[in-house]
Amino acid sequence: MSTEKKGFILEEATISSVHDAMKRGELTCRQLVEMYLERIEAYDQKGPALNSVIMINPKVLEIADELDKKFKESGFIGPLHGIPVLLKDNVDTGDMPTTAGSLSLEGVTPEDDAFITKKLKEAGALIIAKVNLHEFAVWGETVSSILGQTLNPYDLTRTPGGSSGGTGAAVAANFGLIGIGSDTINSIRSPASACSLVGLRPTVGLVSRDGIVPYSMTQDTSGPIMRTVEDTAKVLDAIAGYDPADPQTAWSIGHKPETYTAFLNKDGLKGKRIGVLKSFFGKSHIHEEVNKVVNNGLEEMKKNGATLVPIEENIDADSLVKEVSVHLYDLKSHLNVYLKDLGARAKVNSLEDVIESGKYHKGIEENIKFAQTLDINTPEYNQRLIKRMELRDLVMRIMAEYDLDAIAFPHQKRPVVKVGEPQAERNGVLGSATGFPSCVVPAGFTTPTEEAPIGVPVGLEILGREWDEGKLIEIAYGFEQATHYRKVPVSTPCLKG
Repeated sequence: MSTEKKGFILEEATISSVHDAMKRGELTCRQLVEMYLERIEAYDQKGPALNSVIMINPKVLEIADELDKKFKESGFIGPLHGIPVLLKDNVDTGDMPTTAGSLSLEGVTPEDDAFITKKLKEAGALIIAKVNLHEFAVWGETVSSILGQTLNPYDLTRTPGGSSGGTGAAVAANFGLIGIGSDTINSIRSPASACSLVGLRPTVGLVSRDGIVPYSMTQDTSGPIMRTVEDTAKVLDAIAGYDPADPQTAWSIGHKPETYTAFLNKDGLKGKRIGVLKSFFGKSHIHEEVNKVVNNGLEEMKKNGATLVPIEENIDADSLVKEVSVHLYDLKSHLNVYLKDLGARAKVNSLEDVIESGKYHKGIEENIKFAQTLDINTPEYNQRLIKRMELRDLVMRIMAEYDLDAIAFPHQKRPVVKVGEPQAERNGVLGSATGFPSCVVPAGFTTPTEEAPIGVPVGLEILGREWDEGKLIEIAYGFEQATHYRKVPVSTPCLKG
């Protein structure tokens, strides 16, 4: 089967291009799903063997047929009608297992869908596959006991970032159209940076975490990992909003615009004052390529009407992870609530049970065993919460004093690491430790090599104030439309039928 249907081309398809083809009668939801399944078949376990898909939805073609029937009867059932979703496998699906990447949860099907799964389905989307993650989302290389190591489609010797690296690799390789990740420290923005994608970490409280395997409810959120800013805005429209099962979302009332697509302004950079956080750039030889790519991107911002303001304050990302972030302190208490709720459906009902089972990748052992010794409501934990509030105030003071719309910096100071190495020098903690929204956009590529024929992707991160997703989308869209830096990976070319 060809990946082209009359005028429709699958690779790099957007929600609009799919819907236009459906309206013209050139494409059905079934045909769309079949084309994506063909690509998964050709490239996930064969060819480059990206190893990103944990499970294909066994009912996906049935669901596609049902959506085609509804379309014939009454048109689109919602703004995401027939759009296939690649869902990180820590997001609950009531009709498929949710493993969080762990053999300790193999075959465990939750009672019902997560809130965001329901919202996507209500908007007309369908889940094509559950995709890999770093087990229990606890780090950034996307290796799990359930599936193993996911590879970066741009350089098969490298990781795809993480923890949502299965989503990043699969969206970059055109295995589906919508990607969903979760983010506790870097986990949406890291794969976006490593896979030439747009990744949006929303303000904590904009998107419900109900039904997502928790890491740290203080810092957890969920959001889109997409190929375009326009589609990011459309997915955010569908998944954002109040959910009584996640009280934090009550804070979002009054802060969600009618539609985030209203911010898709091609001149979105004009008149914006963007702070450049100098301390988030590396100063060694290993950082030169990323610095060059990001500085080129910043020059494009200037050319397109933004004013760049150097931020001299010294903020150290690694110190924030070690001294401010509460992720490991929250893990035991917050994960235990989810595992306990699984009851008889699972053989593990606590982090201690997971450790005792031995059914986890040895790469997370140190972290989960350390987390088992930590707790909330301790002096150390409370000290971190105080530091977190101080950090929030510091960022807001910087934005006020420099009169900024946003702050920009490289997401990762060096190219994403090789398989077998621990992720290093990522800057996403500023968004996660403050709870502020942050977006990564493609900024270009490092110099091509034999392993990376078009280079390794580099992401530019843009941080805003709480609830300022609209302005972030405007800046990101203006940058994307001015530069068009995204490129498709050569390891997963068009299929010719």
